Formats: sequence, C-alpha cells, structure tokens
Amino acid sequence: MKIHATAIIDPNAQLDSSVEVGAYSIIGPHVRIGAGTKIASHVVIEGHTTIGENNQFFQFSSIGAAPQDKKYAGEPTELVIGDRNVVREFCTFNIGTIQDGGVTRLGHDNWIMAYVHIAHDCQVGNHTIFANNAALAGHVHISDWVILGGFSNVHQFCKIGPHAMVGMTTSLTQDVPPFVILNGNPAAAHGINIEGLKRRGFSKEQISAIRQAYKILYKSGYTLEEAKIELQAHASALPDEDATHVHLFRNFLDTSTRGIVR
Repeated sequence: MKIHATAIIDPNAQLDSSVEVGAYSIIGPHVRIGAGTKIASHVVIEGHTTIGENNQFFQFSSIGAAPQDKKYAGEPTELVIGDRNVVREFCTFNIGTIQDGGVTRLGHDNWIMAYVHIAHDCQVGNHTIFANNAALAGHVHISDWVILGGFSNVHQFCKIGPHAMVGMTTSLTQDVPPFVILNGNPAAAHGINIEGLKRRGFSKEQISAIRQAYKILYKSGYTLEEAKIELQAHASALPDEDATHVHLFRNFLDTSTRGIVR
C-alpha cells in the first residue's frame, strides 16, 4: 500500500494492498476499501463504511460520519460505496439510521463534485452527476443517470427517476418522474432530457414515445388519475422496445409518496 507516513490508519481497517492514502488522512477501524481506490490528503473515512474498487477521493472530504439526525444514538449503521466513483473536495456522506434501512448507499460510476452532501439513508444509483454544492436530505432516492445542478437541494424522502435532470439552484420538495428536466423555485417541469437520452443510445422512436408520455402527464389537462389511464393506453399501442420506457414513466407515478412536480 502507498500510505503516506502522516496518515493514520486504524489497525482493524481493511484496505486492499493497492489502496493509496495521502498525507494526514484518517481511516477508522470499521472501514473496508477495495482495490485501486485512491484517498487524497486530509480525508476522514470513519463509521461502518465499505468502499469498492477504483474510487478516487479528493482532499478534505468527510466520509461515513454519524448522521445529522437527533434520533441517532450510535447504532452501527452503514455507508456503502460502489466502484469507479469520483468524489471531489469537501464532500460529506453520512451513514444510515435504524429508522430506515440502516444503510446510505452510493452506486457505481458516479461523478460527485465539490461540497456535495449525501445525508443518512439516501440511496443513489449509478452514472449520476452531482454538481457543486448539490445536497440531499435524509432518505432521498436518486435513480441511475440523474443529473443535479449546482446548489440544487432535495427534500427528505423525495425520489428522482432515472435520466431526470434538475437545474441549478432548484429546491425540490416533491418527486421527479423519469426523463424530466426541471428547475426553479418552486420547481417546474420543462420537457424531457432529450440530449441525455441521445447520448445514452435511445432511438428516435423511444424518445418520441417518452415525449408523448410527457405531454400526456404535463400538457393535456388531465388529472393525475386520468393521465395514468392515458399513459397505459399509450404504452399498449407501442412496440415492446418503446413501451418499456413509457411503462417506467407510468409506474413511477404509483411509487410517489410526496406527489410529483407538476
């Protein structure tokens, strides 16, 4: 291991032999870190934290600290981080609480910029981008391929569906369906993430089907229940490869507990 002489590594920590740790970083006794991960200087990793392979943590981050929750009483809850994530300067990721599943989770291939906060019990998927100062309150669920703009904030228990994009300085207090672009205070929907879908290989037909689903929900004057019926009819008229994404859009509406941005 390439461990700087000033780093403090608890003897009970489990680090792969290829892990690099920079100057003045501190790693606690219940931490496990996989192969190829690089920890820069002045990073603190504590709590029951498991980190996968080939991650990169830039300087001055706090990873695995106790949740900012007054109910927390020292229970051995967890933070689990996957593979190939980039975590920039001054980020704060907290462990979970027993009031939820007890695990805060960050998946694979995420690009996390400076000053991002991921609170207790958040579940973040894969291939996300969080711009500088984006912040998640507790119990937030972020799906794959979501983009959060700088200084955006997500209220506790909110959900954001896959491929959605949240604009800079947006404050979210409700759920965001898949594929939707939104911004503002209060947050408002402004179409679907067409450019992102093109980059990820969605066909013209699939994008067209998603655009029509968006129009049904946001532009047709339907109540939510009426829109659900129309979305089901829309999906039924499509080939399976196109209908899959409309079903995803439609089914998200049934999972929402805070209501959707609309």
